[in-house]
Amino acid sequence: MAQQKTNGIGAVDSSLDDSKKQGTRVFKKSSPNSKITCYLGRRDFIDYMDHVDPIDGVVLVDPEYVKNRKVYASVLAAFRYGREDLDVLGLTFRKDLFCSTQQIYPPIDDQKKPLTHLQQRLLRKLGPNAYPFYFEIPQNAPASVTLQPAAGDTGKPCGVDYELKTYVAETSEDKSHKRSSVRLAIRKLTYAPETPAPQPVIEAHKDFMMSPAPLHLECTLDKEMYYHGESINVNVVVTNNSNKTLRKIRISVKQYAEICMFTNAHYKCTVAELETDEGFPITPCSNLTKVYSLTPLLANNKDKRGLALDGKLKHEDTNLASSTIIRNTTQKENLGIIVQYKVKVKIIVAMGGDLAVELPFTLTHPKPPPTPPPSRQLEFISSQQNTDDQQVRDVPVDHNLIQLDTNSDNAGHDDDFIFEEFARIRLKGHESGHEDTEA
Repeated sequence: MAQQKTNGIGAVDSSLDDSKKQGTRVFKKSSPNSKITCYLGRRDFIDYMDHVDPIDGVVLVDPEYVKNRKVYASVLAAFRYGREDLDVLGLTFRKDLFCSTQQIYPPIDDQKKPLTHLQQRLLRKLGPNAYPFYFEIPQNAPASVTLQPAAGDTGKPCGVDYELKTYVAETSEDKSHKRSSVRLAIRKLTYAPETPAPQPVIEAHKDFMMSPAPLHLECTLDKEMYYHGESINVNVVVTNNSNKTLRKIRISVKQYAEICMFTNAHYKCTVAELETDEGFPITPCSNLTKVYSLTPLLANNKDKRGLALDGKLKHEDTNLASSTIIRNTTQKENLGIIVQYKVKVKIIVAMGGDLAVELPFTLTHPKPPPTPPPSRQLEFISSQQNTDDQQVRDVPVDHNLIQLDTNSDNAGHDDDFIFEEFARIRLKGHESGHEDTEA
């Protein structure tokens, strides 16, 4: 498959031929025995602070294979804080933070939900053996965060991960079989709304023995919230009224990750750094005013163990973890990993103690573009279909075609589908018999 450019929040920009209509990307994955197939419109779900994107999709079922059994879908958020090979003697290093299960087939009347626009189109596309599912992630559920392992580490890394699983079983409590299950790795990401926040500013001074006046340092960031990939501008004002000579300045962006499970563990990583002696030395009774720019990027930090990332490592669009928005400080343990960022400015003083300050800021995702309104009213799941709709559904369909609504009067009102397989990328060091990890 040709490479495609991705943006920082997981949406994929694909360029089609000018003669073809732009399509709607739909992720697709089938079970190893090809008896059930899951279709999902996105793999990244955004927390907007007042609501979270719902997980809506469709499962295509082979009724001859399922027979008297049922098809279930579940969403699981879990926090792994230890190595897989140590999960022995009943001691597991994993805690489930959120779990929800629904029966998809046969549909239950009590679980009727309004169909989303995507589900309406997929059901028309896939035929009568397709069934929708709909999950709502609670707002207090943690964001997807993964701690980058050291080179050579194998197994699943420490962090919070989300998984959507569809499977065939007699009951929801039965153990699923790999051959008739579909597992999709998804992510819950955070978007911090643009609420007015004070511009970060800090002042500090340092006295020296036999010095007539102190060394004064004032630092300011151009704003409090930054998006992934943006440069951080640091305005530095140094007033040296001391009897010391200042040699150089060191500015760094540090990521702090706190693991809130049982006993707190802390990771600190420098994700961007600048050290310069331009404008130095600053002699006594001299001043310096200058703006420095730094850009924290994952591309420059791929070898650092313990670095917090947004979601699974194998996502091609993974970036540095977003800042954690803490709504309730009494429920910190449910957040799994708390991520914060600070800019540290340090003045190196010749023959004396250095002067350093820190300015906290928020690193997050930009607000996604608004979703276009549906072209028709939402419909409810129903086992009864009218005669015209049943005639349309009875026509054989090709589940891999890009053309949409070839037999519908609404053809041309919706854009086409582009089905993309969930790629399987094996973790380095895994044997061929182990399960694959989703990309």
